[in-house]
Amino acid sequence: MLEQSNNAELPVIPSKRYFTIGEVGELCLVKPHVLRYWEQEFEQLKSITRRANRRYYQRDDILVIRRIRELLHIQGFTIGGARKYLQNDQPSEAEQKYTALINEIIKELEEVIQTLKN
Repeated sequence: MLEQSNNAELPVIPSKRYFTIGEVGELCLVKPHVLRYWEQEFEQLKSITRRANRRYYQRDDILVIRRIRELLHIQGFTIGGARKYLQNDQPSEAEQKYTALINEIIKELEEVIQTLKN
């Protein structure tokens, strides 16, 4: 999706399962109140709420946020235009399953590499 190409100024996403809203804000250069607003505006963006209504995001959510940020801040889309663009840009259900499987394999391989380094 949009991990490296136009986001050279954005930090690398650490290999963690869940990220707090503050961490995501730092990784995407977006303030937390903007992230909460974007959750209302973009159906592709869904955080997980746990303990005391705290928001937690996963790696795929961060990639979506970075994509939204690029559309709004770099390419100059309006919120409605970005929403429409993302709805048309959605991968099929099969593609989503394969992407999730590949991401899981990558995570497991990264863990094996870390284990072998130690």
